[in-house]
Amino acid sequence: MKRVITASLLVPFVVYTVLGANPWVFLAVVAVAAVLSYREYDGIAAAYGFGAPGVLGYGAGLLLLVAPTTGYVWLGMTAFVLLALALAMRSKELAHALPRTSLLVLGVIYIFGCWRCAVVLRGHSPHWLMYALLVSWTGDIGAYYIGRALGKHRLADRVSPKKSWEGAAASVVSSILLAGAYLVYFVGASIAEAVLLTALANVAGQFGDLVESAMKRGAGVKDSGTLLPGHGGFLDRVDSALFVMPLVAAWLIFVREHFPILK
Repeated sequence: MKRVITASLLVPFVVYTVLGANPWVFLAVVAVAAVLSYREYDGIAAAYGFGAPGVLGYGAGLLLLVAPTTGYVWLGMTAFVLLALALAMRSKELAHALPRTSLLVLGVIYIFGCWRCAVVLRGHSPHWLMYALLVSWTGDIGAYYIGRALGKHRLADRVSPKKSWEGAAASVVSSILLAGAYLVYFVGASIAEAVLLTALANVAGQFGDLVESAMKRGAGVKDSGTLLPGHGGFLDRVDSALFVMPLVAAWLIFVREHFPILK
């Protein structure tokens, strides 16, 4: 019941933010979402024993989130990595310096880099971002309910014992039927593009879910946090979307640009 109540409160807010909010409100909401995600990632990373990545990640991540789309973004990221390495050398345990820096850089790219894709998608059309979120939402719902009812063959025992191949297949089908239909109706994509892209994006989202589960298992924690009743932490709720959004953005920028026959 908590899971349903939380979703019923969040979904209308997210839909309004994506489709109706002005650009500054949208960017503020994305920034808050990214900060909440990074906060929980920071806790998971700290549990590995090399020290928490720390506050530098928030500043670098927010700059990555709002930076103009030019080559200077990568120059800034290079400077950030060098600064992180220099600061890490102050650690009392020098053996922890490189792993801690790696966790910091990984977190900035994983969290803020993926949330930057939300900004890119909405810049093309709010419907592209809404579609990417629907791939994640509908896939999660299909996997959760069908997997619980029919799941018999374990998908990844070491990482997430409750996930099944039946649930994974239901996730793909659910996303194609619902998110794919949204893409056709609101974006004007062909049925072939909708099916292919949605299947690929859904698989990416399932990998995102498993990746976060693996990180938590390695850190010895069950949930990334307790922010969302019935769902665990905020990162637990958006882990699949963090992998879906970059794939959809890559498709929109590169595949549609070079292979217009797929439109």
